Amino acid sequence: MAGGLRTLKREERGQGAGPATGPNAGAGSIFPLGTDEEPTALAAEDATLTETAPLDNSRALALADFAPTASGPVDAALRWAYRIGVPGALLAAPFRKPAKLRLLATVESPLAGDRAAGMALRAGHFLVHGVRAPIAQMEFGSSARLTPPFARVVHGFSWLRDLSSACSREQGVPAAERVILAWLDANTVRPGIGAAKSSGLQFANPGRGPAWSVESTGQRLLAWLVHAPLVLSGENEALRPRVLEAIAATARWLDRHVERAEDGLGALTGWCAITAAGLLLPDGRPRRLFGEAGLLRALGEAVSDDGGMLSRSPMAQMDAIALLIDLRACYEAAGRTPPRALDTMLAMLMPPLLALRHGDGGLGSWQGAGATSAATLAALVSASGVRARPGKDMRQWGYQHVAHGQSVLQFDAAPPPRRRHARFGCASTLAFEFSQGQHRIIVNCGGAALAGGQVPARIEQGLRATAAHSTLVLDDANSTAVLIKGEIGKGVEEVDITRAAIEQPARRSGQAARKGTRLEACHDGYASRFALIHRRILVLSEDGRELRGEDVLDPAGKRGQRGKIGFAIRFHIGPGIELGLSEDRRGAGLALPDGSYWQLRLGGEEGELAIEESLWVDGQGRPQPIQQLVVEGLASRSGGHFPWLLKQMG
Repeated sequence: MAGGLRTLKREERGQGAGPATGPNAGAGSIFPLGTDEEPTALAAEDATLTETAPLDNSRALALADFAPTASGPVDAALRWAYRIGVPGALLAAPFRKPAKLRLLATVESPLAGDRAAGMALRAGHFLVHGVRAPIAQMEFGSSARLTPPFARVVHGFSWLRDLSSACSREQGVPAAERVILAWLDANTVRPGIGAAKSSGLQFANPGRGPAWSVESTGQRLLAWLVHAPLVLSGENEALRPRVLEAIAATARWLDRHVERAEDGLGALTGWCAITAAGLLLPDGRPRRLFGEAGLLRALGEAVSDDGGMLSRSPMAQMDAIALLIDLRACYEAAGRTPPRALDTMLAMLMPPLLALRHGDGGLGSWQGAGATSAATLAALVSASGVRARPGKDMRQWGYQHVAHGQSVLQFDAAPPPRRRHARFGCASTLAFEFSQGQHRIIVNCGGAALAGGQVPARIEQGLRATAAHSTLVLDDANSTAVLIKGEIGKGVEEVDITRAAIEQPARRSGQAARKGTRLEACHDGYASRFALIHRRILVLSEDGRELRGEDVLDPAGKRGQRGKIGFAIRFHIGPGIELGLSEDRRGAGLALPDGSYWQLRLGGEEGELAIEESLWVDGQGRPQPIQQLVVEGLASRSGGHFPWLLKQMG
């Protein structure tokens, strides 16, 4: 495993010796910093570039961290026997009766839920991304047609965490019992007459519908184990054995089906739940050994070298962190020391996530996520116990982070996730977000993963399109094909990225040298259709008050094609910012809520600015109306340069 590489390929990121266009590609497009003239390209000799160091080896994953815990031949034999189907009770205690079904410990998870959602449950409603749905009218069957957000909450039982955060155990038990009883009635059947007593509880449609994906099943089992007091300590004496039987039957189902998980996060969820069941159910040692081996393997397969989930989704990153926090709490409850890989992975997962944090403390809108709130992120960081700085050059995960002054720049410099990893894959390559202090100035629409709540499901694919991101679009076409069910198709296969600190000599005596950070990346998403390569250069000044950019179209072959093609460069403007166009339609003013004023100015001669409507999905899943600045025009198929400048004026 290695980091710090230049070329990111969609098939296998991190392989490649350098930019495909050569080490000097784009060298003539370095922008001056702190000048008042129109944005134009200058020669590379005007600046000194220093390549940033590759990923520190001390932060790279070591294979030893993901090796199974050292064990003797007995543990190895138990793990093998359990894997081939020998019952755990027989392996754990072959000369006595199986232990009575019960939970061995009470788990205290440091993770907090949504208090508002918990209060709504007590009042008889599910509250999912701002949408209320009465419990009495909810369909709990595995084949019920629920929108994805509601399916995740209802079948994954994440609402138990919300309920536990909203009230005491005694106050929450009635609401918890009501929902779990309705779910069990809809998804289980009683053994028929003449059935063996040991047959116990049976599921109605195991393996069918969204309730029985490996991820949903793992979430449900882990929630039942972590929040067991809410569902096992009520006055309904008949419910307790049903829940315990459901826990045991679900764990057995996961044992047999976990390796059929849909993607890396699904597998990780399933293995975490299996391991937790091995810790908290009687005669669980064989299951725990089996689960730990699978968990360590899943961690190595789901996460890139620098700690980012291969789905490139901040939501998936947060889910993975939450899973490991809950599992660690299960180890603590059982009085066992967790494998070293848990703490290692938590420490690896946090810096990439923090790289997408803006000045307001919330996350950027990437790969379908909404703008996760600062409070939600802070609670997750606190529960993890990890104290880390944001990753800057996350080349394997694909996001670049630059922070100067009060400004934060985030840049998507990698191909979209592969189809097998994509969850709500977005065609966002070379898009960026930019904020100063508490204000987000340039954003992406985001929120595709939240469609089905307040975000209409019908616009989910539109929110994943290239046009929903702050980048260049050719001929209204996505740089990578956006398919249904969150999948991604053909398009960007390779991205070349360079990052450098720049320093420009003072142009006048007495002036200080101008410094900043320069990012340059290009992608081949339009090469096969339009024979053009999109290259984007971003330079953020050291004081954070000036962002210079240039979008370049280079011919993919030796000779450019004839004719023209329509292009649009979109800048989705953050909420609360007022826009105004200049008379020549070559510039625009941005008035921020704090009274500061920024100006966007175009260089060159091609394209005109226009103001169009857009939307932005906040951390609560609510779509907010915003505006976007759009540079539109016709570009030559032989290539073109479109420089622009975003600068704070006061």
